[in-house]
Amino acid sequence: MRSPRTWELEQNDRRIVFAAGTEATMFAESRPFRVSEHRLPAWKAVLPIGGHAELLQPGQRMVAAPGLIVPPQLSHAYAATSPYVALFIDSWLLPSGPGPTRLEAGEVRRLLAALDAAGSEGPGTHVDLAAGYTELRAVAGHPAPLDPRVAHAVHMCTLCDPDIPVASIADEVRLSAPRLRALVRQEVGIPLARLRRWGRLRTAIADLPTGAVALAAAAAGFADQAHLTRTARDFIGRTPASLRPSGSA
Repeated sequence: MRSPRTWELEQNDRRIVFAAGTEATMFAESRPFRVSEHRLPAWKAVLPIGGHAELLQPGQRMVAAPGLIVPPQLSHAYAATSPYVALFIDSWLLPSGPGPTRLEAGEVRRLLAALDAAGSEGPGTHVDLAAGYTELRAVAGHPAPLDPRVAHAVHMCTLCDPDIPVASIADEVRLSAPRLRALVRQEVGIPLARLRRWGRLRTAIADLPTGAVALAAAAAGFADQAHLTRTARDFIGRTPASLRPSGSA
């Protein structure tokens, strides 16, 4: 994401808010929602407002709690039984963990308050992502520092310019491209190409209210609208069209 972006859309009884910054990306919705099985290359905190979160992993029993923290690359489906906030944190910004973490109601309230989203209406575009990340880190812990070469690579590919060639980044940190890819996977646990797609997806979602989905896909570097849709289903369990008011193309 080249710069922090926010948007808010309302239609009938549905209100959705998106915000993206350096520390976190947020999506909030004013009604319950369920998403299909997916595998996100980032941490996700599901924070229902008054209800609870449900998570289902293939072949396992459903996990239900007032809130949930889901680690990167975990294949799962989830639902929120009330309006909710979903907070996405890049994988290297929290310490690694083996599975989902249940949040108590008090922890969810503190996280929502830090985001300035404690009211029944949920957050607006003034949401404080930095404070939300700080509170989430107080719950989940502090991550280990990244190798500076890896930190530079993931920053460039996910927040600055997803189109920059890996070879160019490797040259900047005085590594070969294969060695840089291997080092990123070793330290972050996720292939650099997958992290790059995550950066493109965030950019595309940020542009959704300004025009057609196909235009958002092209601007973010996807081959076409179908490529964006496949990536969205894979990473967040829903299509770009489900993030827009009905009737939008």
